Amino acid sequence: MSDSHEAHDAHEGPIKTPKQLIWAVIASFVIPIVVIILLTNYVAMGDKTGAGSKAMDAEAIAKRIAPVGRVEVKDASDVSALKTGEQVYQAACAACHNSGAAGAPKLADTGAWAARIKTGYDTLLNSALKGKGAMGAQGGGDYSDVEIGRAVVYMSNQAGAKFAEPAVPAAAGAASAPK
Repeated sequence: MSDSHEAHDAHEGPIKTPKQLIWAVIASFVIPIVVIILLTNYVAMGDKTGAGSKAMDAEAIAKRIAPVGRVEVKDASDVSALKTGEQVYQAACAACHNSGAAGAPKLADTGAWAARIKTGYDTLLNSALKGKGAMGAQGGGDYSDVEIGRAVVYMSNQAGAKFAEPAVPAAAGAASAPK
């Protein structure tokens, strides 16, 4: 008889009581419904942002993926766009030459500028264009050679030099234009 009892136990399922049966039936309906609701919410979620968050706005995205640098082509013959020596000085040179930072000669300090002025305009311009000591090329700015030359003349003349402002190069198109 034990053989028939063992065979009978082998065919029984995991549900042994009516209480287990009720829970299995409820779970078989509730679990799929919960899964369907969760999947629907996941699919419908989309690009919702929290209150006050502008991280996913088109403008914010465009700003994040914008190129780091850009190329600007300037017309060298456009004299009206060139800055004066004082404007270039205020924008690029004043930070060091007003305070004498990193050994820069202060503006209008005739003693500090005297030896430099004796070397001549071309030497001063070359130092300004290529950099010297702690000063970077063009004083770290983005100016044309004429604008840097104007700044050199402005600073030198403040210290007693009598340099003439550099001439603006003639436009390439103006030289080949018919008369």
